[in-house]
Amino acid sequence: MTGTDTTAQPSPWEPAAPAGAQVPLGGTLDAPLEDRRESVVTERAVVTAPEASAATPAALLPAAADHYAVFQDVAGEDLAAWADARSLAAEVLPQINDWWDRGEYPTHLIARLGELDLLTDGLDVPGHRTLSPLATGLVNMELSRIDGSVGTMVGVQGGLALRSIMLLGSEAQKERWGDSLARGTEHAAFALTEPDHGSDSVSLETVARRDGEDWVLTGEKRWIGNGAGCHLSVVWARVDDPSDEQLHGQVSGFLVDQSLPGYEAEVIRGKVALRAIHQAHITLTDVRIPGEARLPGARSFKDTSRVLFATRAGVAWGALGHATACYEAALEHATTRIQFGRPLAKAQHVQVRLADMLQTLTSMQLHCVRLAELEAAGTIRPEQASLAKVHNTRAAREIASNARDLLGGSGILLENRVVRHRSDLEALHTYEGTDTMQSLIVGRAITGVSAFA
Repeated sequence: MTGTDTTAQPSPWEPAAPAGAQVPLGGTLDAPLEDRRESVVTERAVVTAPEASAATPAALLPAAADHYAVFQDVAGEDLAAWADARSLAAEVLPQINDWWDRGEYPTHLIARLGELDLLTDGLDVPGHRTLSPLATGLVNMELSRIDGSVGTMVGVQGGLALRSIMLLGSEAQKERWGDSLARGTEHAAFALTEPDHGSDSVSLETVARRDGEDWVLTGEKRWIGNGAGCHLSVVWARVDDPSDEQLHGQVSGFLVDQSLPGYEAEVIRGKVALRAIHQAHITLTDVRIPGEARLPGARSFKDTSRVLFATRAGVAWGALGHATACYEAALEHATTRIQFGRPLAKAQHVQVRLADMLQTLTSMQLHCVRLAELEAAGTIRPEQASLAKVHNTRAAREIASNARDLLGGSGILLENRVVRHRSDLEALHTYEGTDTMQSLIVGRAITGVSAFA
């Protein structure tokens, strides 16, 4: 590979701290270059995480990755939630490459997320803490900074499935599922996308036919996280009930036990992104559910969109987490990799590239914080979340590609984490609304004219 550095070198991931030492992630990035060359601390070096009560923003995100000090005044419950999310790094990072390489889904992490009370995604669930928009974003950022599959666990379980029930469900449905999903003792899916309907999911073909007191569901779903081998699927279907003039022909949500006859799910293999979480192809063949299993608040696709809109900002935060991890890896490599008798970081073109990456990362941070402010004020609009989603997934892909190139041959190794994040970003760029669809939402808002097909 012409121009690519593939010389065998000691791994930059070797821990610099004694085994068992408590080291803030990236804590040495603020040290002088000469010191960092011998004492660089990376994610693999983290053995224990700071207790929430002892955590500081600077320990969680050093100044080298927070140039405008965007997050340095985070405090209180927001800081505690951020630190709780960061604490998972110690148990996830030593194993994530194996899980990712084998395509293995560590479902026990859903319960761990529940133990840390990180699955509510900003929802008000009785018996659980309600995270502010900023804390919700920081949790999404931090989990994706660790690994995209872990961040997606919260997105699927909390952001989509639990949100559907808490926003659109009956009191009995909320009581039955709210606590168990928030605790992660039961696992749930959000089954909207179909083999022939992704961006145009409003045109879904899965049908829920009224049969006496029951509903009978028929159709297919695809790319459904937690859709196989879990407990519950929130299935979105077009209602066939001529007796209900308002609901007939509209889209509604149905709570489907995955163990019911006629529910068949196959894990989709061959993915090169989000390999530590499973998505499924679901076939529904005359699956019969009781009448009370319909979400009463889901009476049209507009209600479905309420759930999707609420998770869109989370994707922007997730992209920020991936980009942060890639930038940190590039900076660590630049300060520890010796070429021609000096660290790469002493080369002008390397410093320019790192500065470019930091500019992009800082813009992503500002998008996210502004979204959190708007959401906290209750004034956020769908097109604002769409703009942030488009900007941040594009920007994160740019940072990841730059980091992969800067690492040379080492950039394609899972142990250096960049290629894992870079691959996972391909999924974020598409899910919760593609780049094109989100841009059309923004375009409609600024022109007043819809250009959807």
